[in-house]
Amino acid sequence: MANFEMKRVYLDVCALCRPFDDQSQIRIRMETDAVQLILAHIREGEIQLIISPVHRVEISAIANTEEPIQLETLLEHLATSADFDLTQGRARAEELVNQGLGPADAAHIAFAEQAGADSVTCDDRLLRRGQRGGLRVWSGTPMQYCEKEGLT
Repeated sequence: MANFEMKRVYLDVCALCRPFDDQSQIRIRMETDAVQLILAHIREGEIQLIISPVHRVEISAIANTEEPIQLETLLEHLATSADFDLTQGRARAEELVNQGLGPADAAHIAFAEQAGADSVTCDDRLLRRGQRGGLRVWSGTPMQYCEKEGLT
């Protein structure tokens, strides 16, 4: 029997929060639909959602009272926290900060790399910097991820 390893995805907090954003812009609606599609495949057990300590820190800082509760519930039911080497994660995040990423973005990427997970974000700045190279994992928007994985 073949050894099957489930695909892993790392949705950063920006992507996870997309359904809570103002849906009047077409891009936001499309990204929301893509996030919902990814979450549907996670619920079906086809993809594993990886989270890190950075998720908890960022979610706890959200001012809206309902959004963090819903996000924590979502993560509690769907997410897996990988066994991260925090020292290694910090060192890699510092490298990424030195390459121009913000501290939270760098930490998300460092943990996605450790977990061997594709990184999904709605953050244009992170995507631009990621396209310049230096990331050790695939990184893109929710829509790009759905296209790459053939999610329907």
